[in-house]
Amino acid sequence: MNFFSNIDIKALPSPISYQHKIMLVGSCFTEHIGNNLSDLKFNIIQNPNGILFEPISVCRSLVSYIQNKQYKAADLFQLNELWQSWDHHSRFSNPDIELALNSINQSQQTAHEFLKEADWLIITLGSSFVYKLKEDHRFVANCHKAPAQTFDKYLIPIDEQIATIDNAMHQLFHFNPQLKIIFTISPVRHLRDGVVENNRSKARLIETVHHLVNKFDRLFYFPAYELVIDVLRDYRFYDIDLAHPNYAATQFVMEKFSEFAFREPTLELMKEIKQIVTAKNHKPFHAGSNQHQQFLKQHYEKTKAVAEAYPGLDFSTELAYFRS
Repeated sequence: MNFFSNIDIKALPSPISYQHKIMLVGSCFTEHIGNNLSDLKFNIIQNPNGILFEPISVCRSLVSYIQNKQYKAADLFQLNELWQSWDHHSRFSNPDIELALNSINQSQQTAHEFLKEADWLIITLGSSFVYKLKEDHRFVANCHKAPAQTFDKYLIPIDEQIATIDNAMHQLFHFNPQLKIIFTISPVRHLRDGVVENNRSKARLIETVHHLVNKFDRLFYFPAYELVIDVLRDYRFYDIDLAHPNYAATQFVMEKFSEFAFREPTLELMKEIKQIVTAKNHKPFHAGSNQHQQFLKQHYEKTKAVAEAYPGLDFSTELAYFRS
């Protein structure tokens, strides 16, 4: 008896490997994927603007990396004692305007240089809703806890989403001809919009992305949304807020992503690295015991061997820990 619906996920025709540079942008689910890849020593950069949910902000950020846009004081505003940017997540906000600008512009510069040489871009879209400033109708990437009456809420039509992303894709491929792109739709449910509204929002994203994947041969779709909503299909796979997939769900999605994106020997190396990282995070009951010292020695030798076999990967933190 089958208790799960099956999704036929076709593997990437050209798999991702450890030689590749990967940029990830988009919703908070982007960071589930990015953090997993980072832990496994892939060469990544994620969300140079911070978390972004909808296509307009995602595309605007990507174009700004292509142009290496450098922000000025006039681009920021002050709210709640912090200097903030309507294009960035609040992690860039700062009481000191110079520190805020330096943080933003360093991130822009790093993103520009990385994207120029990136092999893969993973874009996770979370919502078709965007907010516009009432005073000048400007789209904002983050509301920064400004009063609700500051904004108008807007559900982006499919044709506008397609036009926005299509334009960004052409600029990306001109900027970096080797770039390939994976789209995913976040399974995080935006319940504050309402259940019906959330489903309308996700449906527009899905239709938009599939239209574009069918148009460009360097665009691919990974069904993270469908894996949680249609395969797992159970609130036990969500956190207590009933909106965010829990650890079991995100690990399930990452297992499927590995099957989709990687091949041997990358998968074997990932297993080795995961064992090393897990050992490094192990918390001993008796750190001074002979048994633990032997544990450290064994994993030091193993990590050293892997580091020598793959000199492009950074194991300095793990080697320092096991050597201690």
